[in-house]
Amino acid sequence: MSLFFIVALPFLGALLPGLMNAAGRAACAGVTFTVSLAAFVGLLTNLPQVLRGELVTARVNWMPELGLNFTLMLDGLGFFFALLILGIGLLIIAYARHYLSRNDNMGEFFTYLLLFQGAMVGIVLSDNILLLLVFWELTSLSSFLLIGYWKHLPAGRQGARMALTVTGMGGLAMIAGMLILGQIAGSYDLSVILQNRELIQADPLYLPALILILLGCFTKSAQFPFHFWLPHAMAAPTPVSAYLHSATMVKAGIFLMARMWPVLSGTPEWFAIVTTAGLVTMVLGAVIALFKHDLKALLAFSTVSHLGLITMLLGTGTAFGAMAAVFHILNHATFKAALFMSAGIVDHEAHTRDIRRLGGLRTLMPVTFVIATLAALSMAGIPLLNGFLSKEMMLEEATHTVLFNTPWLVPVLATVGSLFSAAYCFRLIGHTFLGKVRDDYPSKPHDPNPGMWLPPAILVVLVVVIGVAPFLAEPFVKTVTASLLGEAAEVPKAYFKIWHGLVPALFMSIAAVVGGLILMVIFKPLSNAWEAAPRPEAKVIFEGIIEAAASAARTFTHTLHNGAFSRYAMISFVAIVAIGYHAWVTGTIGDATRAVQAAGPVPIAGWAMLVAATGALVFMHRNRFLALILIGIVGLMVSVGFVYLSAPDLAMTQFTVEVVTIILLLLALNFLPKTTPSESTILRRARDTGVAIAGGLAAFALAYHYMLRDAVATPISEFHLANSYKGGGGTNVVNVILVDFRGFDTYGEIIVLGIAALLIYALTEALLRGPVRARLLNRIPDQPRAGDMHPMMMVVLTRVIMPVVLLVGFYIFLRGHNEPGGGFIAGLVVSIGVVMQYMASGFTWTSARLKYPYHGVIGAGVLVAGFTGIGSWFVTKPFLTSDFTYVRIPPFDKFELATAALFDVGVFLAVVGAVMLSLESFSRLARRANADETEHPMDINPARAEGSSDPIAPVKEGG
Repeated sequence: MSLFFIVALPFLGALLPGLMNAAGRAACAGVTFTVSLAAFVGLLTNLPQVLRGELVTARVNWMPELGLNFTLMLDGLGFFFALLILGIGLLIIAYARHYLSRNDNMGEFFTYLLLFQGAMVGIVLSDNILLLLVFWELTSLSSFLLIGYWKHLPAGRQGARMALTVTGMGGLAMIAGMLILGQIAGSYDLSVILQNRELIQADPLYLPALILILLGCFTKSAQFPFHFWLPHAMAAPTPVSAYLHSATMVKAGIFLMARMWPVLSGTPEWFAIVTTAGLVTMVLGAVIALFKHDLKALLAFSTVSHLGLITMLLGTGTAFGAMAAVFHILNHATFKAALFMSAGIVDHEAHTRDIRRLGGLRTLMPVTFVIATLAALSMAGIPLLNGFLSKEMMLEEATHTVLFNTPWLVPVLATVGSLFSAAYCFRLIGHTFLGKVRDDYPSKPHDPNPGMWLPPAILVVLVVVIGVAPFLAEPFVKTVTASLLGEAAEVPKAYFKIWHGLVPALFMSIAAVVGGLILMVIFKPLSNAWEAAPRPEAKVIFEGIIEAAASAARTFTHTLHNGAFSRYAMISFVAIVAIGYHAWVTGTIGDATRAVQAAGPVPIAGWAMLVAATGALVFMHRNRFLALILIGIVGLMVSVGFVYLSAPDLAMTQFTVEVVTIILLLLALNFLPKTTPSESTILRRARDTGVAIAGGLAAFALAYHYMLRDAVATPISEFHLANSYKGGGGTNVVNVILVDFRGFDTYGEIIVLGIAALLIYALTEALLRGPVRARLLNRIPDQPRAGDMHPMMMVVLTRVIMPVVLLVGFYIFLRGHNEPGGGFIAGLVVSIGVVMQYMASGFTWTSARLKYPYHGVIGAGVLVAGFTGIGSWFVTKPFLTSDFTYVRIPPFDKFELATAALFDVGVFLAVVGAVMLSLESFSRLARRANADETEHPMDINPARAEGSSDPIAPVKEGG
């Protein structure tokens, strides 16, 4: 099966559980199981190639310019982790079907589970580090949803936030490290990076990249000092704990360390950082686990400890250590998933996970007792179980590892970690299942139906089979190890067997088991001492750090974001000027290549008027109406400047935009006071004046020096001029750029324009439903209203010229590809015509004659433009690729047909819809304030015309 399909199946299948939720729990779990089984079988179809040492690949160029390609590869290491993810996932799905209650939303749970499963499979099969990062962050998000699945539990919500915060921050660090690594290797493909060991380790950026990548690995795999999030994630349902914290999420960091082992290991930095972190995590997690009374908390810290063990083995940098790590990953996944599910069974049946309230379950739950005991003994490292084999290999590697020039340090700490590991395993068995049967259980315990105990039983069978016949797992483990090592080392020739003779690892193992039994004997006084001893609480420290960071962020935000536009403008302008000044004094500028042109009296006069209007606006801005007039003058002068500089398209656009915006602003100002209060002190105004002058001088200097120099040897404008007609079919270069060369920009702009109009509409809705509603009804105008609300001359004129406006808009639209015009300008012209109807005849009269909602007009415009762009896909061209041709239909002359015209139709509709929706939003406010507005100006009412002295009156609707 294709690797693409294996990765895509869980994501596609995530749509099904929600759809099947109404069909029942069995149907929902069944479709989820089927999806995972299909991906699992698809993975197995590639097993023969993997066993032959071949590399299975799949590639689709996604964004090759950025180095981001959808590239997948399947080798022994990727197959191993994918096998764990999908194989254990199948057992978890079957287990969850019977574990979750009828009150739990099964569709939601399995949707989250499949999303997480797909993200994990994506990680282990990615051959592109950027793609891997995408899947990496998806695991953080989907695990957040799984951990917080029981939303009614505060502990679940807190655990989800903590996991997302810690792993998310580590993920950000890892992104930086991966980008550095890709830059060093010259490629973001893992298959290329893994071939450049010497190049990467010799680069001065190796250490920063290593630290950043390890931060991502350590946070994801709960290594010290980031270990605290994992136990708090135990608030999730037990199937989540069994899946995420035995075979998947916490193994993601381990996987990445293993994947990057060929290029990052073997250096003193790798050895010191990874080995030390692993040792400390292994011992600390084991010690804390011993004194936990919650079954899942004990297992959570045991997971932390065993992840530290694996990390330490990878940190040694030896081939034997890597092989031992691979073997223990397999063994840990089997016995730990079985233990989590066993703990869930106990909780499900006894209604408690508190070990102090348990005991004596051996006779009440014999099946669960056998499963949990075998899995726990394997975790303790007892012979004839698979955990013993990989623990012996770990101890053997520890005897040959010298850390900080101290030969005994690693062996002693490894033995201590194994000792506490054996102790908490013995406590789990003894305090939960052994002893007398109690009469105060919260619920009478008993073995559940096979649907719950069969999945962990299957894993325990593997625990025993591998423990008794390790040679069965040896070929596969060595195949995985070979792909992990790559060309950096050869696979060790060591044999997997139960008896290795009287070697130091055996005596260390015996000491660990005996020491664990001794700790169990003296557990009660040890527990009392542990509870009485002062010690830092990771949860309290984490919450304190988060609160301090949030408080600092609030203070910083409130200082800057205080609602004053002057402050925002000042900060922006000061930053821009400072950065520009730094670039100016540290950069270089060539000699001028153009001469200063002589300015005639007309442009000087226009410039003087522009400056005068702008200056007047500064001094008269408190009068809102006068400020609006001055803004209009500035806009019109800019339009004149465009005309003078031979830019008719820009002039037409600017002019029509000014007309529309002035009208809309007039409507908005109608609901505001005529003048604004003086809120700035003299010192603040002086400060703002200085900042404004600095910004203006900086902009002037930049424009002046830029216009005297050629920016590039061949400016892009020459390309547009040369290709406008032959490439886009139009002689109006500006319009061809908008609808062809840079059509994607225009497409984004009309979407933004539509969103802005919809926001105005939403704000209006909120105002009309809030306290402003009463204020509008009781509003007293600033000035008396005109006696004639709808002047006859204006009403007649606007209705007469409306068809002319539509014709002009149509003409401007059609000529846009070859002459000044186009969809944007045509949309503004038509909008002005409709706005005039509102102004003359009133909002109620005009709105009553609308046949199409403006929301739909905006949507239609975006859809027309989008479908026009999609049409190019059917001829294997990129999105928004246009085409044109010339046709002749007698007796007409030859004319052009261009797909860009359809795109321009979309622009036209979006512009008309956005402008009119904004106007309609303001008009609803006005109608609320003027409830007595005439509904039908100048229409004859036949009912009143008969026998009435006033034959001209408003006509009733439909009259």
